Amino acid sequence: MTTDRSELTSRVIPQMVLNERPAPPPPLPQDSAPAARAAARFALQGTAIVTGGAGDLGLATCRALLEHGLQNLVIFDLHGPEQADAAMQGLQADFPQANIVILRVDVTNAEMVNSAVAAAVQMYTSIDILICLAGIVSTVHAAELPPETFRKVLDVNTTGSFLCAQAVAKFMIRSGKGGSIILVASISAHRVNFPQPQVHYNVAKAGVLAMKSSLAAEWARYGIRVNSISPGYMNTILNEGDGLEECRKIWASRNPMGRMGEPDELTGIIVLLASRAGSYITGADFIVDGGQSVF
Repeated sequence: MTTDRSELTSRVIPQMVLNERPAPPPPLPQDSAPAARAAARFALQGTAIVTGGAGDLGLATCRALLEHGLQNLVIFDLHGPEQADAAMQGLQADFPQANIVILRVDVTNAEMVNSAVAAAVQMYTSIDILICLAGIVSTVHAAELPPETFRKVLDVNTTGSFLCAQAVAKFMIRSGKGGSIILVASISAHRVNFPQPQVHYNVAKAGVLAMKSSLAAEWARYGIRVNSISPGYMNTILNEGDGLEECRKIWASRNPMGRMGEPDELTGIIVLLASRAGSYITGADFIVDGGQSVF
C-alpha cells in the first residue's frame, strides 16, 4: 500500500521492536555422556519444510535433516509427488520412523503457499524449520534480456522465498515457539560471476541477502532466527551437460580448491543453523564455495 503524496508529511510509520527479554536455550544435560551432549547439540526435532526439496540440493538437505533426528518432513516442490515419487520412496525406506510428505507448491503463488503451510500445520501441529531451496537460474546477456525473464527469476528466487518465509513466520509467531528460517542466496549475490552473464539471477540473490537481514531484525523478538547460505558452483543438474564444459573449466581454474562442491557439502551448515548449535546465530550469511569468492 502506497501513501498519497499529499499525506506524506502526516503519516506515522510502523517501527520494529527488539527482543527486550531474550532467553538462551536451556543448557545441555551435564549428567549425560560427552557423546550424548554432542549429539544433542546438533539434534533436530519437530517439523521442517524444505522448498525445492525434490532437487539435488533439496534431497541432500532432507536426508541430513532426517539423519539428525527430524520427525516430520514436508517437501514443497513445483512438480509434486508424481515426479518425486522415487526420491520419496528412497527417503522413507531409509527413515521408516519419519513422517514424510510432498506437496505440489508453486512458491510464487501466495495462496498456494499459505494453503500448503496450513496443511503442514494441520498434519503435524508445528513448524520448526523452513529451508528455502526452490529457485531457478538463467543466463542471458543483459542487453538481450527479456523483461518477463528478469521478472520470473526474481519472482521465483526472491519473492518465492519471501512468501514462504512470511507464511511460516506467521505460524511461528502465533505458536510462540519461534524457529529457524534458512534462505538460500548465492555467491552470485556477493560478486559478478564469470564467464556467464546473469544480471537477473545476481540481483535476485542479492535481494535474498537483504531479505535475510531485514527479517532477522524484525522477527528476533518472536524467537525466529533468519539466516542464509551462499553456495558456490555445485555439482547438480543445473551445471551438467556438454555445453557447460568450458564454463566448468573456468570455474575450477578460479577456485582455490579447484573443483565444484557436492550437494552434501552444504548440509553441515544447514544442520548447524537449524539446530541448537546455531541458537545465537541470526542475520548471518555463510559462503560455502571452496574459496571461489576470495578472488
